[in-house]
Amino acid sequence: MDSYRTRARTALPAVGVALAAGVAAVAGSYAVAGSTTGYVVAPVESGLSRAMPGAVVTFAITVLGSLGQQLSLLTATLLVVGVVASVALAGVVVARRAPPLVGAVGAGVVVGALALLVTGEPLAALGAGTPVVVVLDAVDLFGRRVADAGTRVDPGRRSALGTLAAAFAFGVLGIDVGSRLGDESGGAAAPAPQRADTQRLLAQASEQSLDVEGLEPLVSDSFYQVDINAVDPSVDADSWSMAVTGNVDREVTYSYDDLRAMESRPEFVTLRCVGESLNGKKMDTALWETVPVAPLLDEAGVGDANCCVMARAADGFYEEFPLSVLRTARIAYGMNGEALPRAHGAPARLLVPGHWGEINVKWLTELEILTEEVDGYWEERGWHGTGPVNTVAKLHVLDQREGSVVVAGHAYAGTRGISRVEVSTDGGETWTDAELSEELPGEDVWRQWAYEYDHPDTEHEVVVRAYDGDGTRQPQEEREAFPSGPSGWVSRTVS
Repeated sequence: MDSYRTRARTALPAVGVALAAGVAAVAGSYAVAGSTTGYVVAPVESGLSRAMPGAVVTFAITVLGSLGQQLSLLTATLLVVGVVASVALAGVVVARRAPPLVGAVGAGVVVGALALLVTGEPLAALGAGTPVVVVLDAVDLFGRRVADAGTRVDPGRRSALGTLAAAFAFGVLGIDVGSRLGDESGGAAAPAPQRADTQRLLAQASEQSLDVEGLEPLVSDSFYQVDINAVDPSVDADSWSMAVTGNVDREVTYSYDDLRAMESRPEFVTLRCVGESLNGKKMDTALWETVPVAPLLDEAGVGDANCCVMARAADGFYEEFPLSVLRTARIAYGMNGEALPRAHGAPARLLVPGHWGEINVKWLTELEILTEEVDGYWEERGWHGTGPVNTVAKLHVLDQREGSVVVAGHAYAGTRGISRVEVSTDGGETWTDAELSEELPGEDVWRQWAYEYDHPDTEHEVVVRAYDGDGTRQPQEEREAFPSGPSGWVSRTVS
C-alpha cells in the first residue's frame, strides 16, 4: 500500500506538469499565429467540423447556434492540450533517467514536429514546441537543485505548482499577443474606392432608417458571421487569385489588381443565413463594392449547355448552384466604403442576389463550371438552401410605453422586394399596415417596418407578416430551418 501511495504522489505532479506544458504549447502557438490557420488548434477544429455527421451539424446550427462552433473550438483545444500533455509526460519520465535537457528538448521537438505537420507553418511549430522545452526544463532544473541541496521538500509537488503558474503566465501572454496579431492579420487588401456615390449612398441609408429605438439601421451596425471553421483564413491580397475553370473554352485567372481594375459600383445587398431561426438575427445589409461576374464568364467562354457552378473558397468550403444564377452574381472586394474585412471574405467574396447566404462564398478562389449537378458542402450534410430566400418579416423591437406599444423589425424577400408589412394585435383576427422605410436602391435589399398602437391593457398576441414586390403574402405555415430555410409568421405575446 505504501508503495502504491508513493507512486501516486509521484505520478500526480508529473501529470500536472504535463498538462501545464500542453496549455503552454497552445498559448505559445496562439502568441505567434494569433487567430489564423497557423494556430495549432485551428486545423484540428476544422478537421473535427468536417468529420461530424450531418445530424450533429444540423443540431449544432439549429439548436446551439454560435455556441456550437465555440464548443467545437473548445473540444479541439482540449484535444491538442491532451496530445501535447501525453508527449510532455513522456518527456518528464525520460528526464528522470537522462542527462539534463534530454527529456525537455525531446518532447519539444516532437510537439514542434506535430504542429508543423498539422499547420504546415514552421513558426507555428516553434511557437508550440518552445514552451514545452521551457516548462519541462524548468521542472527538471528545479528538481535537480532540490536533490543536490538535500532539502526535505517534495520536489514533485513544488515543481508542479511552479509549472502551473508558468503555464498560466504563458496563457495570459499568449492570449494578449495572439489577440493583437489576430486583429492585424487578414491580408494587405486596399480600401474600396472612396468616391462620392459611396458616401452618398451610406448617408441615404442613414437618413431613410426609421427612428425607432433598438431597431438596427438599414446598413447593419454589426454584420452576422457564419463559417464552417472557427478560425477564418487570412488570405494576402497580393497573392490572391480567382480562376474560372471546368467546362470552359479557356481557363482564366484574375489577380486582386485585375479585379480592382475592372469597372465596379457600390450596391446594397442583404444576406440571410439559411440555418437561422424564424425570428433570428442572422440577416443583415451592407453597401458592397462589386464587379459583375457575367463578363468573366464570357471571357472564359462559358456556354449555355452547362448547368451549374461550384464556387470554392480558401477555407475549403464549396457550394454548387445553377449557372443561370451565377450570371447575376457579383464579386465584392469592399464593404461600407472600406476594404472587405477578413471575417467577411477578404480579399474578395461572391454575392448572389436573392439567395441564401450559404452560396455567397467568402474567400473566393474558384468558379468551376459543371455539366452535371453535384452536391455542395451543405447538400452533402442534408441541407438544400441554395434556392431563393423565403419572404420574412421579423419582429425585433417590442417597446411598451405609457398607454401604447411600439413594434418594429425588418422585412426581406430577396430580389422580389417588399411591398407591404401588416401587423395584427389580436392574434391574427384583424390586420393593419405598418410604416415602411423608403426603398434603398438595389435589387436585393431589406426594408424596416414599424407600428405603434394603443395598449389594450390585457395580454395579447402581436403577429407580423410581409408581402413581396409581386403582392404575394408570406406563407403562414411555420417551417424549421432544416433543410431549406425557415418560414412562417412571427408572433410575440405582449403582457
